Amino acid sequence: MSYLKFEKALMTNLQDSLPKELLRTNRSGAYSCSTVVDCNTRKYHGLLVVPVPELDDENHVLLSSLDPTVIQHGASFNLGLHKYQGNNFSPQGHKYIREFDCGTVPTTLYRVGGVLLKKEVVFQHYEDRILIRYTLLEAHSKTTLQFRPFLAFRSVRQFTHENGAADRSYEVVDNGISTCMYAGYPSLFMQFSKKNEFHFEPYWYRGLEYPKEQERGYASNEDLYVPGYFEMNISKGESVVFAASTTECRTSSLKKLFEKEVESRSPRDNFFHCLVNAAHQFHNRTKNDERYILAGYPWFKCRARDQFIALPGLTLSIEEQDYFELVMKTAEKGLREFMEGKPLSVKIYEMEKPDVPLWCIWAIQQYAKEVGKERCRELYMNLIRDVVAYLAASKHPNLTLDENGLLYADAKGEAITWMNSTNNGHPVVPRSGYIVEFNALWYNALRFTAAMELESGNEERAKELEELAEKCKVSFVDTFLNEYGYLYDYVDGRMIDWSVRPNMVFAVALDYSPLDQKQKRSVLDVCTRELLTPKGLRSLSPKSGGYNPMYTGPQSQRDLAYHQGTAWPWLGGFYLEACLKLYKQTRLSFVERQLVGYEDEMFNHCLSTLPELFDGNPPFSGRGAISFAMNVAEVLRTLELLEKYKF
Repeated sequence: MSYLKFEKALMTNLQDSLPKELLRTNRSGAYSCSTVVDCNTRKYHGLLVVPVPELDDENHVLLSSLDPTVIQHGASFNLGLHKYQGNNFSPQGHKYIREFDCGTVPTTLYRVGGVLLKKEVVFQHYEDRILIRYTLLEAHSKTTLQFRPFLAFRSVRQFTHENGAADRSYEVVDNGISTCMYAGYPSLFMQFSKKNEFHFEPYWYRGLEYPKEQERGYASNEDLYVPGYFEMNISKGESVVFAASTTECRTSSLKKLFEKEVESRSPRDNFFHCLVNAAHQFHNRTKNDERYILAGYPWFKCRARDQFIALPGLTLSIEEQDYFELVMKTAEKGLREFMEGKPLSVKIYEMEKPDVPLWCIWAIQQYAKEVGKERCRELYMNLIRDVVAYLAASKHPNLTLDENGLLYADAKGEAITWMNSTNNGHPVVPRSGYIVEFNALWYNALRFTAAMELESGNEERAKELEELAEKCKVSFVDTFLNEYGYLYDYVDGRMIDWSVRPNMVFAVALDYSPLDQKQKRSVLDVCTRELLTPKGLRSLSPKSGGYNPMYTGPQSQRDLAYHQGTAWPWLGGFYLEACLKLYKQTRLSFVERQLVGYEDEMFNHCLSTLPELFDGNPPFSGRGAISFAMNVAEVLRTLELLEKYKF
């Protein structure tokens, strides 16, 4: 029995199958995404979605979908599925699905009378090309296949509608055609591994509807252009490969290319392997060989904070230190450019956020533990020194090192922490002054750097850093710890935030903590009582004012809920790390039980990955981006920690 396999009963019930999405990516940031029944429910869905840097920094849907039709004895059976206005589904090809298996490559079996047709899909790793193999497993008479491509040629943030500006011309290429609807776009090449006939029958399909956009309070309707259809005969046992790409390919090599891509895939046969597959989906490589971690799909780019937090889990926890080093090489370039006041030459967003350098040191600290301190000093010692010196000298435009040893951040009415949602231009969670996780990270960075300096033989510098760390430790406890045993979220002069938030958990989870054991236990107990859910830590306690746990409705409503009670798995990763550090093997079974809540998500929302966040109240529904790097990373890191504490 395959780990990710769904039978006919589920696939034909749209209430169960439509919420299940499937994502395939490559290293350029291009992707293919839809539901398991191939019915697009988001404007971000598409069979071939690619970056078009000549136009903008967004991804663009070129090929929205491909409808196959089986013809026998003059009868046509369309296997496609689209949702139209008025809750109308057509042509309802899902009713022919016998089973769906996402083990190695996504595979769908269709039963149409005496015909059994298998469809397998891969997204080529290093080309913007989707490959679909159709195999006729059973047929009792002559069988013909038709394929209708639905074209969009638009940004993922927009819609296309019937218009006279669309270029309907096409060129015949090897076993297919190429076409380009609008100037500035690359041509779309649609080719098959065998000869076929293309019938030019241009038609606009009007009023397609995307229910996920409706849920989010956005416009949800568009029209798609179908230039015609491809037609070919197929024999029992025969396979045909379809390719859609921005470059032409040799069709004689398509079958071998498909096999090669399948061989490079690792199976999704358990929880861990699902997460490893998901981890690789965030890898991004540019033409000049820079490497990045994308924050999530389908709408996030590379964000500095997300990248540093996700990097250890997505690489070191699965023994891929080489990719850690490649990403850090690019990230170091960007961080140094920022610290030197130069324009960034790398594609990393939000480098200016004040906690980014602190998370960079945390990521390097994880590298030192996994790979070794000697290698860490060789690669990153200069960067660590420079970052600490930069912060200690108050050179960051939004961070000042005060006399008490704490870092002070003046938010200036902006959202400067990871709790970055805004409403009408103002932060929903206005955090400023002494921010708890900033200073927990600062103390950790000072102690880690001091230890590295000592091992490098720089005893005088190590002593200076230890003295600063001790000052920071005393001030941290005096500033943040309250009489109820938890930590203030931030303190800015007379403004003290008493809200119970998860940001205090970092003071317990980090390797170097300013808290003693009793204080750690007290903080962790509050997190357990008020913030813990099966899907991570809530961003706000239900007992605190403004608790808003349901991330639903239009954008403004979701902005108000984003960090006001929703649950985040990546925070849960640090919480579980804190549990293991404090209670060691006595909490192993508890951590294992907590991870079950994440494994359940492999079969829901987007298969084999974790979404951005969850509602803070039962049933803890997944929300936001369908695949989120920090969440996948922290669950992988927790699994690794669990194994270390077992042995």
